[in-house]
Amino acid sequence: MSEERRNFLQKGWTWIRLAAVAALCYPLARFLNFQVPKKPRLIKVEKKLNDGDIYLAPDFALFKDKSETWAVSRTCTHLGCRLNYSEEEHQLICPCHQSKFTPKGERLAGPAKKNLPLFPVEKMNDTDDKGYVVTL
Repeated sequence: MSEERRNFLQKGWTWIRLAAVAALCYPLARFLNFQVPKKPRLIKVEKKLNDGDIYLAPDFALFKDKSETWAVSRTCTHLGCRLNYSEEEHQLICPCHQSKFTPKGERLAGPAKKNLPLFPVEKMNDTDDKGYVVTL
């Protein structure tokens, strides 16, 4: 009887120790996996855009039509090359592998599999069209 009890107690203490180690390791694992969220970058575009105008910045392309203003990334979703805008084709084209995207960022052709990310755009002042703020 004492042998069975001794084995039971030894196994019980082993399980208690394992539970204590797991309880201590869980916060440590969460701490090690923590990533600081990126702060948004606000970029001012101090230029008046008319309907149909395009503004190319190093990180984004800003488009304006009659109903809205929007910005898309200029980084190709395939390998990260900087996209160029073709005014003849009205497309963003990757010079590395010829992926093509619409001005709205939708993928048309090429090795890229994802659409381009869109960035929020706000007017600097609601009263005039003197510029925009793009949040990256």
